[in-house]
Amino acid sequence: MSNANKSTGFTHEKVETNNFLMIVLILIVVAIGGLVEIVPLFFQKSTTEAVQGLKPYTALQLAGRDVYVREGCYNCHSQMIRPFRAETLRYGHYSVAGEFVYDHPFQWGSKRTGPDLHRVGGKYSDEWHRIHLNNPRDVVPESNMPAYPWLEKNLVDAEAMPRHMKALRVVGVPYSDEEIAKAGADVKGKTEMDAVVAYLQILGRALR
Repeated sequence: MSNANKSTGFTHEKVETNNFLMIVLILIVVAIGGLVEIVPLFFQKSTTEAVQGLKPYTALQLAGRDVYVREGCYNCHSQMIRPFRAETLRYGHYSVAGEFVYDHPFQWGSKRTGPDLHRVGGKYSDEWHRIHLNNPRDVVPESNMPAYPWLEKNLVDAEAMPRHMKALRVVGVPYSDEEIAKAGADVKGKTEMDAVVAYLQILGRALR
């Protein structure tokens, strides 16, 4: 073959037959693609906008959420309604990311020994929730949910709430100095039952 017929310059053949060159070029392409995706995130406060009307949890609701997580309620109850007809007919509007921007961590999942709780807010009265938490079978005879009678006796840790809210503000929850300052007073003397009921009653109410 004459020199004139030989391929010259930067060709596919050279790249495909040179392992080192191909690795270097792949790394360059991945690095550029990664930077294009990642760099803009450093200039965004959040990648997800809150749905209209969504507000951060009050001190009492936040305390209830802490108890909810502590007692492992998420092991049986998800808070994620999927966009399927069977689910929306039973539970209501499907869940959207903008409803969870103040949840750290969010309670998504698919484990449903019990029903999904994302739209439970306002569905039952406070008294119904108290009876249900104290002894579920008093209102749902077939329920296999454990009882939580100690919640009526335990008081919310009022001293811990300002610190907790300050920590959440660091990760983007817009608590004001005033809200943080009065958090302890807002939950003082409240039981964990009061707190859990307050938390359950706010779930899913920003979007119906």
